[in-house]
Amino acid sequence: MVAKRINSAHGSSSALITAVVANARGEIFDLAGFAAVGSDGPPLSPLSTDLTRRLPHGSELMFLPDRIPALYDMRRECVVTLPENPYVPGEAIYPVAAFNSPGYVITHTPAYAERPGAGLLPLFSYGAVGWHRGRFRSAVLQVDDEPRQDLRQMPLDKIKVGVQRMRRTLPDNRLRAHLEKCALTYGCPAGKNFFLGRYEAPLPTSPACNAHCLGCISLQTDPALTSSQDRIAFTPSPDEIAAVALTHIRRVKQAVVSFGQGCEGDPLMVADTIVAAIRAIRRQTDQGTINMNTNGSLPDRIIPLIEAGLDSLRISLNSVREPCYTAYFRPSGYGFGDVAATIDTALAHGAHVAINYLNCPGFTDTPQECDALLAFLSAHPVQMIQWRNLNYDPLRYRERMADAAPQGPAMGLARLLDQVRQRFPRLRHGYFNPPKEIYRK
Repeated sequence: MVAKRINSAHGSSSALITAVVANARGEIFDLAGFAAVGSDGPPLSPLSTDLTRRLPHGSELMFLPDRIPALYDMRRECVVTLPENPYVPGEAIYPVAAFNSPGYVITHTPAYAERPGAGLLPLFSYGAVGWHRGRFRSAVLQVDDEPRQDLRQMPLDKIKVGVQRMRRTLPDNRLRAHLEKCALTYGCPAGKNFFLGRYEAPLPTSPACNAHCLGCISLQTDPALTSSQDRIAFTPSPDEIAAVALTHIRRVKQAVVSFGQGCEGDPLMVADTIVAAIRAIRRQTDQGTINMNTNGSLPDRIIPLIEAGLDSLRISLNSVREPCYTAYFRPSGYGFGDVAATIDTALAHGAHVAINYLNCPGFTDTPQECDALLAFLSAHPVQMIQWRNLNYDPLRYRERMADAAPQGPAMGLARLLDQVRQRFPRLRHGYFNPPKEIYRK
């Protein structure tokens, strides 16, 4: 079947990259005569070297069940969907996607058609990928080059040594024990960094949340999805939190410690505990950056946190259009106006504020989303955007967003970034929470 919409925006000086597919055994191979195709919403683009870069180290490849790959037939010069390997009749083939390393934001998702009865994809982001000159290439833009979560710098033997060291240092600390599971069972990079004594340490605190995000990775009520990690089942005491934070701050230059992790609900739900913990930390040191990643739902709880010594907040958003925000976050007891109020309150009281902007090509880079983002940044002048990839089935997500509000044809993520940079030249772009030594320069 020939796809209806093709975007041939690749430059004449660039080379098309070869399509990669998988068989039912999960074996990935390139398909001669066919180029990889990426989706930026309905428009499909044959992928070229100027639209891709070498697959970032630490990225993972996945094949997508119950789906038929859309590929560019180089002989016929059109996009086709191929349910079977043209060179091995009867062998079913499937699309392949890249789950890209931190610091890279995807510009295209894989192009495919769903087979009848296809279920939801697991909670990952899905980037388009292909093959060129002996290497995989991925449709991404790099937004942060810091090696904070580079797996090459996280050897398992050193993590295990760090675990043993922390067991001796904090023997009865329940939060330390929880972070062991994060690092060793779930492979959490933040947990690993705590035991390695580098960069940013996580401080998960809240078993509860007042949002029911479609892509929540710690608690799923949708029977079609499985959360990728267990949510913390207790609230650590202020002393337990402070002990973990101080241990990290005292051994790491430009240390960051962060409330609000993938293994918890929202930290604002236990703000009183966190205020007490921050006070305990700040009684002993003014070093280290104390950060909170949050949905920003409870603006009345922000001032006590900042007065206690909270340095920065990162507010998660998938959209600044209220219908689209609500369709993804599914808030309980708060609305988008409360999130905006939290941002304004934090800015007015001197905190550094970033937005954790969840990207899905074909939605995030539509003109409606771009215009809304530019207006939002004018009204709420945050200091940073952290560009993150949304972990959800991209086709189903775009369908939900289209049901929530009108969408136009995508302009491309690179163009969106250019417009934001031109309009707000002082706005910082990245992926990781920066230490105060950097953002206070």
